[in-house]
Amino acid sequence: MMPHDAPPPSSPGVAAPLSPAPAPAPAPLSPTGRMRGGTVLWVTLAVFAQESVWNFYDAQVPTQLRHYLTSAGLVGLFMGLDNVLGVFIQPWTGHLSDRHARGRHGRWPIILAGASLAAVPFALIPRAGSLPVLLACVAGFAAIANAFKGVTETLVSDYVAPGDRSRAQGFVKAGVSLTIVVSSLISLLVIDRSTTVAFAIPPLLMLVMLGLSWTFLGRHHARTVLPGPAAIPADAGPAAADGEIPPPWAVVKDLVRAPTGARALLMTGIFCFAGMWSALRSLLTPYGTEVLGLSRGEAGALALPGAVAFLCAVVPLAYVSGRLGQIRAIRYGVGLFVVGLLAGVPFPTPAVTVVSMAVASVGYAVFAVNALVALWSLAPDGRGLGTYTGLYTVASASGMAFGPALLGVTVDLTDWRYLFLNAAVFGAVTFAVFTLLVRRNPGGAARGGSVPADSPG
Repeated sequence: MMPHDAPPPSSPGVAAPLSPAPAPAPAPLSPTGRMRGGTVLWVTLAVFAQESVWNFYDAQVPTQLRHYLTSAGLVGLFMGLDNVLGVFIQPWTGHLSDRHARGRHGRWPIILAGASLAAVPFALIPRAGSLPVLLACVAGFAAIANAFKGVTETLVSDYVAPGDRSRAQGFVKAGVSLTIVVSSLISLLVIDRSTTVAFAIPPLLMLVMLGLSWTFLGRHHARTVLPGPAAIPADAGPAAADGEIPPPWAVVKDLVRAPTGARALLMTGIFCFAGMWSALRSLLTPYGTEVLGLSRGEAGALALPGAVAFLCAVVPLAYVSGRLGQIRAIRYGVGLFVVGLLAGVPFPTPAVTVVSMAVASVGYAVFAVNALVALWSLAPDGRGLGTYTGLYTVASASGMAFGPALLGVTVDLTDWRYLFLNAAVFGAVTFAVFTLLVRRNPGGAARGGSVPADSPG
């Protein structure tokens, strides 16, 4: 049955009217060839809000775990296991949000309720007096925060037209890079004085920023959301023909059965790159203390120059990627990521490490801008994008679950000194995956809008 707030389906091959009979359809906030800056600003603020917590989590929770654990492999394992919860939660919360995306309140109730609940276990992390209590706080935060993480990221598809999404993602990811700056400054200025205060700041920022975003954008959702898909493709399947949002399992089956497997291969690439980036971020602070001889606060700020490089590069990269095609651009970004890591291997000093992370961060910026948009572009039609965002998060969360543990095991087998070299080897595997994907999609994925699944571009 079609949800009560979904727009009525149009007949196959006939464009849906912009003004349904009951009420006028809202005007798109992203006119052709031009984005509305205020819309992108408030969407960026919402993503910034949740990522401010996640970046501080990645920077400082490993050190909390090291109060009870000495093995880098175990630290990486526990940093990754919390993301396993997201694998099971994300597609279903994405599907739920799709059913209400164009209703009166849209996806916002899921986002606001999730943020309020997730703030509690996060703030309690430094107060945990034993490993079981600490793991309970970490798992509680991860379960709740993963539930609305992908829903927040899907806001781009609600308010920005397909042709503008790569550029919009550039601005969104620029905002995300600022959360690394904020996380690094909290590490540098607060964590050595009070861990309790330091862990209270990110969730407070999250709630304030999401409140502002909802006030200026979400509160007017019914008037500002983009219209639904104009038409339903003839081959979209029975669920689509009935006007229903396809359930997660239907999307997964369609993804796996695609003729060239481009979406499945893209998911594999997302798994690999997200895993290595998460591993590097999770183990960078211990690397700074073990190899570079820095204090915990100084080591936690090692990512700051990389965040600045990310911020400076991400918007220009978003525009360049529109010309190259998202998948081809990601391949170049992975190559730059590997080069950056290799640059940090010969001389393990703070200065060289900072330069290495800056180069690697620019490579990651290419991936961050294009990966989700590429998956949206390979979707069969414009419905169910929340589910596809959930599957993106499944791939990235799975990588985050195994990446830190896998890289940590290599550190146990070799030494902290070879962290960057080990990460570069795994990065080379990711480069091979995207090289194969480019060969299967010569056009480098869509350039600006949705295309049929597994289209050459």
